Amino acid sequence: MSIDVARQEDEFVNSDKKGIWGWMLFDFAAQPYHTLIITFIFAPYFASFVASDPVTGQSQWGYGTAIAGIIIAIMSPVLGAIADATGPRKPWIFAFSILGFVGSFMLWWAAPYQEAGSSVFIALLALIILMIGFEFAAVFNNAMMPTLVPREQLGRLSGNAWSLGYVAGLFTLIIVLLTMATNKEGLTLLGTEPMFGINTELKEGERATGPLTAIWYLVFVLPLLLFTPDIGRREKITGAVGQGLKNLVTTIKRLPENTSLFAYLGSSMLYRDALNGLYTFGGIYAVGVLEWSIVQVGIFGILANITGVLGAYLGGRFDDSMGPKFVVRMSVIILTIASLIVITTDMDQALFIKLAAGSSIPDIVFYICGGFIGAAGGALQAASRTLMADQAEPGRMTEAFGLYAMSGRATAFVAPLLIALFTDISGSQRIGVIPIVVLFIAGLLLLNKVQQKRA
Repeated sequence: MSIDVARQEDEFVNSDKKGIWGWMLFDFAAQPYHTLIITFIFAPYFASFVASDPVTGQSQWGYGTAIAGIIIAIMSPVLGAIADATGPRKPWIFAFSILGFVGSFMLWWAAPYQEAGSSVFIALLALIILMIGFEFAAVFNNAMMPTLVPREQLGRLSGNAWSLGYVAGLFTLIIVLLTMATNKEGLTLLGTEPMFGINTELKEGERATGPLTAIWYLVFVLPLLLFTPDIGRREKITGAVGQGLKNLVTTIKRLPENTSLFAYLGSSMLYRDALNGLYTFGGIYAVGVLEWSIVQVGIFGILANITGVLGAYLGGRFDDSMGPKFVVRMSVIILTIASLIVITTDMDQALFIKLAAGSSIPDIVFYICGGFIGAAGGALQAASRTLMADQAEPGRMTEAFGLYAMSGRATAFVAPLLIALFTDISGSQRIGVIPIVVLFIAGLLLLNKVQQKRA
């Protein structure tokens, strides 16, 4: 069968429960990358102990994520188109999983207090490698989703998978806080010395999140690779490269004609960039503005992951009943409001209201916002995946999710870059995160032109 004929078919492989659970466990495997490294443990550790100061650390981390984002944006649709022409997605997942594993393990060597800057280089190089690995693996994993269940079950499948991912993030975060990461006094969340002979002066507990993420991913990605069915091979790779690139060029040229897809790529590009910026710099912001310890940031992460489980689960149910567009819109509104409240809060004020010295209100406000950010973020990511599947042509799902990744990463460097620039110019972390709000609002406006398929 030719590629053109194959593309006209909806490649539904009708997976059994074992295959569906294998697919959902990808989110379970990959979530510690987001939770431990990007958001709550390693990023704040980098800003506090590897970089020269938190403001510089926020800028350097932003530039590192920007570089990785540019690479992902350029390559995602190209590799997606090639994968559609060849067929199977799991070989690609396996290949990029290796990069994610290696990059995560490298973080162990990002030791604190290195005046020569060698640890900064190691940490940022590892960050770029692991981001490329995990993000590309997610592109091909997402493309498998519409082949596993009928359309009317996509919202629940995506929501359940994201919810499962948040459970993994919560579980690994608790492990780190109870046994490895320490506060300013060198004690864990339990008020005890860290386990496993961890050296607190060298911050080995925080650095160990890299190897922990790598091993966790290796264990729980195996069910996907072993049990989840994949579509069959179509062409030899030599012919598929040219055909895939040709199809991609045609798709990009026709994008303005497909108003809904074009608008959704633009909308999701903006609001996902804002969400990633919020996740990436939330912990760094708390360390620098509220002077939280890594353990306090971890508690914040536990709260956000608990509400994320609930948000993703309920979001999947609302997705099936109300449609993914409704879930996306409400989630973005909640995230915008929470971001505005965070910006108005520091150690001395909340909502621009001056407080007595030593007041705990700023901390409470930040925790509450974290709960709403976790819930809305979980629902948003689950529903966004379903809404993207609605925009894709049958047989070109990986290409579509490659474009989705490109749109998510085409400006993925913009939020970190703007945050880095605003932080550098103003010398203020609070002013530095203002671009997040602007991106959320812009994405919300573009969402009005997006259409969805009813089950």
